[in-house]
Amino acid sequence: QAGGLVAVPTDTVYGVACLAQDSAAVRSIYSLKGRNGAKPLAICLGDVERLYRYCRVNVPDELLRDLLPGPVTLVLERSEELNKDLNPFTSLVGVRIPDHPFMRDLARACPGPLALTSANISSQGSTLTVLEFQDLWPQLSLVIDGGPIGDIQSPECRLGSTVVDLSVSGKFSIIRPGCALTPTVEILEQKYGLVPESS
Repeated sequence: QAGGLVAVPTDTVYGVACLAQDSAAVRSIYSLKGRNGAKPLAICLGDVERLYRYCRVNVPDELLRDLLPGPVTLVLERSEELNKDLNPFTSLVGVRIPDHPFMRDLARACPGPLALTSANISSQGSTLTVLEFQDLWPQLSLVIDGGPIGDIQSPECRLGSTVVDLSVSGKFSIIRPGCALTPTVEILEQKYGLVPESS
């Protein structure tokens, strides 16, 4: 609430979080990562119900609950409630509900959504332990060490969440394959009959 940046464990890789409705904190995340201002930040929530406040949802609630919480980022149309300074260049927003008890408790404790990005310098690899991003520590207000995430030896673990755009009714497009591509596509196509946007 003081506008700090906090490193956090998630169900995929380590992240850096701040309050999404705090414009100064959002700017701090971009400068921390040396990130192009046109690359969007995701928001992180504790529960599917809260998603409706910040997004316009055009898929069944059951679909959201089949994929969330989990290692998936759903890209949806943003609502007026979301901070205009967060990703001002796009009408869409990615939503994460990590399948990680600490992250869900943290998100529930915050008044609004968290802005969440991976704990690394842009274009460098994702991190699975806090030591792997120690060059960022001096710019963070707090580092939560949740121990190693996943299998440090496995390159798949570093892929981060699967990012899927659900903003067009009846269709989906994969923005980043991530670590949960196959089960995500199976749910979208076989259970809900969505078609890949390219087809």
